[in-house]
Amino acid sequence: MQTPSGSLGLTKMLTRRTFISTLTQKKIMSRLPSFEQEIKQYFEHHRIAFDDNSASFKKLDFGFGDAKAKRYFSFDVKEKRQHYAVRNWPETDIPEEHLFIIDDLAARKILAYSPNSGLVVRDNLHRKYFFFSVVDLWLMPRQRVNRDIRKNVPGVKGKWLTDLRNGHSSDALTGVFAGIEAYLNRREDIFLNILECYGDYVGEDIPKGGIVRRPEHWSVDVSETR
Repeated sequence: MQTPSGSLGLTKMLTRRTFISTLTQKKIMSRLPSFEQEIKQYFEHHRIAFDDNSASFKKLDFGFGDAKAKRYFSFDVKEKRQHYAVRNWPETDIPEEHLFIIDDLAARKILAYSPNSGLVVRDNLHRKYFFFSVVDLWLMPRQRVNRDIRKNVPGVKGKWLTDLRNGHSSDALTGVFAGIEAYLNRREDIFLNILECYGDYVGEDIPKGGIVRRPEHWSVDVSETR
């Protein structure tokens, strides 16, 4: 049986570990430029023309590419700056290490700029980058919740609990732009040609259902709808 003094010692040890972890996070954060600044530096270093809309609440943060070739791409940038207190959120199967929470409104804004739009996340805790195309955002599993807010009057704010593993992961920012390039190259197939359920997402198991479709079924569909 653990003695009271032993229990107290364990509590102190856990408190010290939490304190050290917090200090470590703060040191990491102090060495990192903001993600918006890192993006700007990347564009400038590689001499890529870009639009900076990060001061706007109505536009996505950045845009770049050839609009005439239909390759102009807009994206928002977000950071995971600290661990989440999972006890404050509904139970989820997503481990905290992979959990990322975004605003429902932010996701809808990305949808407004589709199909050439997406979300880029920097996980400051693990120095990882993630790219989510608008297609990934809207097809991948997620849990939506309303969070209470207190302004002039009480209200709620929609939030998404998402899994970072469902994004294109890379150790450097160059990998994000490679992911954007790959998405643009596959855009026509994604939106016009791929028949099966698109994407292989963590947290989703897609079963088979319905009877086998045969040529005569399409013939009936055409005759009855045209």
